[in-house]
Amino acid sequence: MISKSQFQKELDIIITNAIREDVGDGDHSSLACIPASANGKAKLLVKDEGIIAGVEFAKQVFAYVDSNMKVDVLIEDGKKVAYGDVVFYIEGASQSILKAERLVLNAMQRMSAIATKTKTYVDLLEGTGTKILDTRKTTPGIRALEKWAVKIGGGENHRFALYDMIMLKDNHIDFCGGITKAIHKTKAYLNETNRDLKIVVEARSLQEIKEILQNDGVYRILIDNFNYVNTRKAVALIANKCLTESSGGINEKTVRKYAECGVDYISSGALTHSVYNMDLSLKAV
Repeated sequence: MISKSQFQKELDIIITNAIREDVGDGDHSSLACIPASANGKAKLLVKDEGIIAGVEFAKQVFAYVDSNMKVDVLIEDGKKVAYGDVVFYIEGASQSILKAERLVLNAMQRMSAIATKTKTYVDLLEGTGTKILDTRKTTPGIRALEKWAVKIGGGENHRFALYDMIMLKDNHIDFCGGITKAIHKTKAYLNETNRDLKIVVEARSLQEIKEILQNDGVYRILIDNFNYVNTRKAVALIANKCLTESSGGINEKTVRKYAECGVDYISSGALTHSVYNMDLSLKAV
């Protein structure tokens, strides 16, 4: 996984680029009618229900736009919220509040939706010992925010990107010429380049699982698009030789049943690619 410093660098890039995109050479609506000396106060109002996420990110946005602004947080990331709740108050230059408003809302609305959906999956898995993972099926440019939201909702992060974990999926295996060949070449590559990356290998059948298990150095086997019966057989085959992960179209109705097959992890792209933003607004007070 990426380090905290790398993750923060991603957040810094998101903020810089988003402000550049939204503000350009100036917020002329505010510049036209609000004096630079004017101060104001606003509240982050919830008009929905779920898990709030993005409070800490909002603080970073406000600090980037104007370090003199003051944030008074009433509800922290990861807490349940309901209609009418006030998450925080922001006070400072009115122009600065308005400059930061849209980025804060866009980020928090999406992050809260992801955290809320993730918490739903976490609750469904309670007592099974199985953990829910996100995927790389994220919105281009804001992956760090979406994966952060998964963590806030109680889920776990899969690899951040192509560079922090090896995943030998069906196309890698087919292009390479087979599972064993792909694993051998991967281990040689890691040795030659002096990289310490975990190896996950996707299996499309029980026979492929048997072949994977003939090779050392595999961290986790991705049991992809298996039914319940074959998932149980796969878990029994793998035993404690490495970790297990189920994936492939798993949803709220099926996630518990897959967990009861005994897998260590379940990955779901739906955590990040199929959510409806939480309704939030920033209102002057």
